[in-house]
Amino acid sequence: MKCILPLVLVFLLFFQGCSSPSGTENERKSNTTANYLDYSGREDVLSGGARMIKISTPKGDFNVWTKRVGNNPTMRVLLLHGGPGGTHEAFECFDSYLPKAGIEYYYYDQLGSHYSDQPNDTSLWNIDRFVEEVEQVRKALDLDKDNFYLLGHSWGGILATEYALKYQDNLKGLIISNMMSSVPAYNKYAEEVLGPQMPKEVLSEIKALEVKNDFANPRYMELLMPHFYTQHALRMPLEEWPDPVNRMFNHMNNTIYVQMQGHSEFGITGNASLKNWDRSQDLANIKVPTLTIGGQHDTMDPKHMEWMATQFPEGRYLHCPNGSHMAFYDDQQTYFNGLISFIKDVDNPGKGN
Repeated sequence: MKCILPLVLVFLLFFQGCSSPSGTENERKSNTTANYLDYSGREDVLSGGARMIKISTPKGDFNVWTKRVGNNPTMRVLLLHGGPGGTHEAFECFDSYLPKAGIEYYYYDQLGSHYSDQPNDTSLWNIDRFVEEVEQVRKALDLDKDNFYLLGHSWGGILATEYALKYQDNLKGLIISNMMSSVPAYNKYAEEVLGPQMPKEVLSEIKALEVKNDFANPRYMELLMPHFYTQHALRMPLEEWPDPVNRMFNHMNNTIYVQMQGHSEFGITGNASLKNWDRSQDLANIKVPTLTIGGQHDTMDPKHMEWMATQFPEGRYLHCPNGSHMAFYDDQQTYFNGLISFIKDVDNPGKGN
């Protein structure tokens, strides 16, 4: 017994020494989570992170709605929704992924969108004014080059590109989600690649309605929803579309949407103001780390979005093989694993997740 006891004590001390780091690691994770969820001392604690921000425009002052989720001094993502005229609601699935990654993020309804002021002056709906709006929101939220990631989806990708071309010194990272750098190239892809995937009789009827400018005809969307939207916008049966997506479409400001985008996602038609937008030759001027994201079944050409990543000095591409235009729903794991990895790698190079 005298010989065995010292050996037992040595074993116990060794075991305790080996187990203590995991306890420390658990405490570290617990403290990190507690800090992330701690809103004390923030101006928006009363409202759970929501606040209205006053912005100035050539036509007066208005308020736009934002909502913060989490605390992280080095990783803060401002989300620019699609449309134009859509809402932040489509992004609500981000709640399932970014908090557990410890990433702070901001929902934001652009001026004219459902939760923000909705002035009737159509002169406000232009790219340059939206860029200045984003800059005012950035300042109000105290985002800067040490923490500010800008994620733009669809139309938001156009807005994020334009913002970066003017204000990239304020950015830490840029994410262009499901948006090409050229609307003419997007229209060509819709015409030459996506259109022919539809049954010939369906495409012919759609084209006939477009020629007659009969977009108000219910038949137009009756054809597009099953033959285009559920194939290339969100690859789920309509009855399975998530509630946030349905709310976003229900709250769409169609005045802004039609003025800038046209009547559908099947290319930009008519006199829509974005019809000739093209920044393909300017991408090399964006020096900050940039991630482009594309879906195999996207309304946008995934090859073009992959090419875009090669034009940025610090570009990367994330391909969602099962994804469409809203790949954060129909290829969710790929989308969020890649997005989080990018944000964390820019924050702490070489570490990734």
